[in-house]
Amino acid sequence: QVQLVESGGGLVQAGGSLRVSCAHSGRTYSRYAMGWFRQAPGKERDVVAAISWSGGRTYYADSVKGRFTISRDNAKNTVYLQMNSLTPEDTAVYYCAARVSLFSSDSNYYTRSIDYGYWGQGTQVTVST
Repeated sequence: QVQLVESGGGLVQAGGSLRVSCAHSGRTYSRYAMGWFRQAPGKERDVVAAISWSGGRTYYADSVKGRFTISRDNAKNTVYLQMNSLTPEDTAVYYCAARVSLFSSDSNYYTRSIDYGYWGQGTQVTVST
């Protein structure tokens, strides 16, 4: 079983920055493609960013390109989402998700919720005006 624990959410003023983290544990020697999703009240859960297990490939939703950066430290089993120039439209619960990459040659990232088998509990990010 894989456990994902997000941290780092909170309240920030518009234009500010936050970094959320996702620590994963539970299966040794596993490779995980990771993603960050967010869900605002009354809206669907949408992908924000995704990263291949090696970190060599990344994806960003158009709404966050140039403002958010996804990265990972596999030695620490942690994935990060650095969020800059935040706006009230970024207010949501942010979830990290993991997908086991079976092959070392798997350099893909994944952008659909159904691609992921493991989810964290979510962390609230609120951006005030």
